Amino acid sequence: MPYDYTGSVHDALVAAYRADESPFPTDDSRTYPRRDHLRDEPALLKQLLFPHCWNATDLLDDPETVRARLTDLGTAVQKGVSAYADRDPETVSGVVDDLLDRLPAIRETLQRDVEAAYKGDPAAKSYCEIIRSYPGFHATLIHRVANYLYTADHPEYARELAEYAKVETGIDIHPGADIGDYFFVDHGTGVVIGETATVGDWARIYQNVTLGALHFEEAEDDDHALAKGYKRHPDLGDHVVVGTGSNVLGPIEVGDHVSIGANAWVTDDVSDHTSVFVAEHPEQARKPTD
Repeated sequence: MPYDYTGSVHDALVAAYRADESPFPTDDSRTYPRRDHLRDEPALLKQLLFPHCWNATDLLDDPETVRARLTDLGTAVQKGVSAYADRDPETVSGVVDDLLDRLPAIRETLQRDVEAAYKGDPAAKSYCEIIRSYPGFHATLIHRVANYLYTADHPEYARELAEYAKVETGIDIHPGADIGDYFFVDHGTGVVIGETATVGDWARIYQNVTLGALHFEEAEDDDHALAKGYKRHPDLGDHVVVGTGSNVLGPIEVGDHVSIGANAWVTDDVSDHTSVFVAEHPEQARKPTD
């Protein structure tokens, strides 16, 4: 049965577009270079969430065009949700409707992520640069949607979207991870955030960071399987910075206003207002070459 969006969020999205003010892009006359995608959902999400930056200015003043684009996205999501389980069509349509109805709120959350990236990166020149070019923001955009699908009991399709984002960006955020507002992954290559991790507001994470598991439990009824569904990953508080190459491992608590320096190995709780760093760096030897 083909999906047809019949809700009212298209009006809310057009109102949100009209409410945008600088430094969010508001120039309707720009046309950007093509960025092709291997699947439909990311491109449609980008157009619906940030039409100024993705050559979708036809959406700005036309709720019916937005509704048609929502129907396209809903059709793709419906296909993905239905692929992994035999579910009642009305149940699937309800999940799709709920996701699409959440898009204005997801957009507001992503706008806060853009703000965090702009404020947290001295190299950032504009909000549109972040929206179009920053791999951390691309991964976060997909994660905000995948996380809803995960919590709505569609983890396989959510993981599929997360894997797409990883291929595109080199950033692996499990859709089960709970990410707060104003989230910024800078550079991002090699970042891994595990399923049961939580991250507070205003977190900044650099490349090659792992928020991972330290040990694994074995399943009680199968000697060759690992247990599932238990807490394995860290909880980060608000205003946490995790430097390049650091590993924060296990179900530990990292407090608010914590700075973890580059290449740290953290496996114990960290209290609020603490800096963690490698105390003794290895010495470098130098000799002249022939």
